[in-house]
Amino acid sequence: MNYELIKKFLFNFEPEVAHSIAEFTFKNFANLNFILDNLEKKYFISDPSLKQNIFNRDFLNPVGIAAGFDKNGTMIETLMGLGFGAIEVGTVTPEPQVGNDKPRLFRHPKYDSLQNAMGFNNNGADKLKKEIIKLFPYKIPIGVNIGKNKITPESEALNDYKILINEFKDLSDYLIINISSPNTPNLRDLQNETFLKELFSLSKELTNKPILLKIAPDMDKKQAIELCTFAIESGASGIIATNTTVDYSLIPNAKDFGGISGRVLKEKSFNIFKAIAKELITHESKPVLISVGGIDSPKEAYRRIKNGANLIQIYTSFIYGGPILIKKINEGLIKLLKEDGFKNISEAIGVDL
Repeated sequence: MNYELIKKFLFNFEPEVAHSIAEFTFKNFANLNFILDNLEKKYFISDPSLKQNIFNRDFLNPVGIAAGFDKNGTMIETLMGLGFGAIEVGTVTPEPQVGNDKPRLFRHPKYDSLQNAMGFNNNGADKLKKEIIKLFPYKIPIGVNIGKNKITPESEALNDYKILINEFKDLSDYLIINISSPNTPNLRDLQNETFLKELFSLSKELTNKPILLKIAPDMDKKQAIELCTFAIESGASGIIATNTTVDYSLIPNAKDFGGISGRVLKEKSFNIFKAIAKELITHESKPVLISVGGIDSPKEAYRRIKNGANLIQIYTSFIYGGPILIKKINEGLIKLLKEDGFKNISEAIGVDL
């Protein structure tokens, strides 16, 4: 599979059309076991040095696909075949929604970046359940990223999350609370202690399933540390940092709406993640920390791990680099761990802190 040729073909289309082509292809690969088997043999890396047990599940490698790529859970099997060690589906909302007006997804190829204003477009909880129930429990961990519907007022947001926790607590290995997307009006306003206290108090009544909080990169470090610490002490099992940024100065002539992801987010995301990890890595509850944002090489993945990441996620670099990137990151991590004398990735987590 020559991804450069595939990318050249797909980049002739508008980004959202290209994604639909990929989704159609990936979904139909699931019916062709010989293709999935060949993909897995070529791309999936499993090595004792990369294996971790987290949330009572084996993560055979630490590279996951971030939320937003497989919104409707139709690509899980193919994404595993392409090398991912965990799949995060969603963001899903209780009711289906079409998202924001098009065009709402833009490429910045010169910067290996994307800008999206999708607005939680998805088929809704019922359809996602039907997809996951075919597979769960799966060979690799599945996380479900949950968010409120656009028409749900802020005052009633808690009920949307309650519905989704109940729907997916038995169809996921962990859940992720998404209150950090910039594309649903006033959603980021829920990144406050009052809402988090109510949310995690409610979640503990509903399930023992691990629930993580995903945060934005646009807070200052002190605010991010305080919010994440409060979330952990309120019952969150971990933190995912970070979502896309609304810092439009990162790309010349960027759109003035939506969220930017990719290479230009790398340092901004890393700095927020490191500050949070430095505070939480010694916390008695041992929260799971997942780093996402601008990770595009084994070296960068290793930097995140050495600064506290149990796991990493990619999205935009997968669009630009293809499945060979996942393989390169995992093979590169095996080599880097060996060079530093670590027998397992867990020994390297946080060593730079």
